[in-house]
Amino acid sequence: MTLQQGLAFALVILTVAGFAWGRVRYDLVALISLLAGLIIGVVPAKAAFDGFKSDVVVIIACALIVSAAVARSGVVEAATRPIFSRLRSERTQVPVLSMATALLSMATKNVGALAVLMPSALQLAARTKTPPGRLLMPMAFSALVGGLVTLVGTSSNIIASQVREQATGHPFQMFDFAPVGLCVAAVTVAYLSLAYRLLPRGAPGAATFEQGSQSGRYTTEARIPADGPAEKSETIAAVEALARGEVSVVAVIRDRRHIKAPAKPHRLRGGDALILQGDHGALDALIAAAGFELIPASRHLERADTKEEVRVVEAVVSPGSRLAGKSVGDLGLHRRFGVNLLAVGRSGGRITQQLRALTLQVGDMLVLQAGERALPAALQELGALPLAQRQVRLGGVNRGTVTVLILAAAMTLAALKVAPVAIAFLGAAVAMLVVGALSMRQAYDSLDGQVLVLIAALVPVSEAVQHTGGTALIVGFLSHALGAIPPLACLALIMSLAMLSAPFLHNAPTVLILGPVAVGLAHALKLSPDAFLMGVATGAGCDFLTPIGHQCNTLVMAPGGYRFGDYARLGAPLSLLVIAVGAPLIAYVWGL
Repeated sequence: MTLQQGLAFALVILTVAGFAWGRVRYDLVALISLLAGLIIGVVPAKAAFDGFKSDVVVIIACALIVSAAVARSGVVEAATRPIFSRLRSERTQVPVLSMATALLSMATKNVGALAVLMPSALQLAARTKTPPGRLLMPMAFSALVGGLVTLVGTSSNIIASQVREQATGHPFQMFDFAPVGLCVAAVTVAYLSLAYRLLPRGAPGAATFEQGSQSGRYTTEARIPADGPAEKSETIAAVEALARGEVSVVAVIRDRRHIKAPAKPHRLRGGDALILQGDHGALDALIAAAGFELIPASRHLERADTKEEVRVVEAVVSPGSRLAGKSVGDLGLHRRFGVNLLAVGRSGGRITQQLRALTLQVGDMLVLQAGERALPAALQELGALPLAQRQVRLGGVNRGTVTVLILAAAMTLAALKVAPVAIAFLGAAVAMLVVGALSMRQAYDSLDGQVLVLIAALVPVSEAVQHTGGTALIVGFLSHALGAIPPLACLALIMSLAMLSAPFLHNAPTVLILGPVAVGLAHALKLSPDAFLMGVATGAGCDFLTPIGHQCNTLVMAPGGYRFGDYARLGAPLSLLVIAVGAPLIAYVWGL
């Protein structure tokens, strides 16, 4: 072993130790490792920023933007609401939620798919008195295996593709992972549909900030188009049925006549204004599905320039606010402050008035819309306290069909090799911004900076082991130690090593470090490098043992009320099952 090899190994070992210690953020550990590599000379200065210009980072960033646009479009909630509303017990909820999460993560980033469906799962759990802990971990594990099916579903697949391109000159294509990934996903969902009973029933889920900051039901106004309501919303009962009972029509205004608590069979006409009450997400979905116009959002907002974005925020009327005790009409919010009041939430009260006639009270929750430059000054002058960042969907433009078409086009272009994956998803991300599915602010917010910096910083560190000859040294040792065992057993061992490393290294660094070793080992043993790379990607993507290795597992820990050991209780048998099914499947599909 040369001095440079020893330094490279020491750097990797210390980096792994930093990850395993868990006291310092992963991205900071990676940056410290990169800087240390530059100082000791194992990372050349000219290669220090190669990771930041890597296709891997571009693909992940663009996939995150596309996933966020699909999530905000509401198309997923619209598609799943009719199904979820019929689930009465955990015996049906677990398999359906697991399958839905796996399917969605095949088309978007796995953590994005989980984040989209989690609110629906929590609402379902509350409505049916199902412990959230029985639903959320199966959904997290399903998101992980669903991400194995496509190139963009998980970071480990994207990095495995880059390693293959460096080794053979040809990256994996969009659906090269599908034969193995689909089978592993199917086996996993079947296992979770039965084995969820291993999870404790009584663990109380911790409320997230978003849940804690919700004020219950909001009240807003919507107008039926002048040419009349669609057939699916001709009566009060039909409108409420369209919202699956999550929105109530509390009043109808027709020709200045105010009809409170209208009867369910009451027929609606074109031009009627409806006072609607419900959660902001349900209100937004109903208005889009029925083709109604959100009346407050129709008022034009002055903006300092055409590039200024319109923002929607939640705020609470604080004691001493100039809003308290005054009606919305008297305040002249739109005329004097350039603000539209989209909805009002009031604890313990049922609002049947039009918003402009409503007298506001201390503690009322307001959904406000304004240009981003005017909003801070307006909030300060009005004495309304904005809540911390929470996504509010109300009054936005529904882009469900367009976002799905853009995503399908990107995946098709990549699958048919018309465009490289990075270019196809860059085009999709730009298209989402052009059509207004996301604003630039929302696109920046959707980027997971920790993951992007983590991967970009570790690419030069992992390459340092290769360039110093360290990878060849490891391969020589492993080929000597494993040369006498069957090839399938070697593949299973590589999968197991990746699976055990992912909880401590994160799935992306696991593939960065083990991927080149797997390729070298396969060449040394005269076996298929593709099969071994697939083994590493599959093992790294299946982190079922701890809450810290992947964001999906971390995301459900507090809402599900899980303890550290609960993951292994459900995940250890699943890990063995994935290895038992995955290794022979990889050998069959890719050959050894």
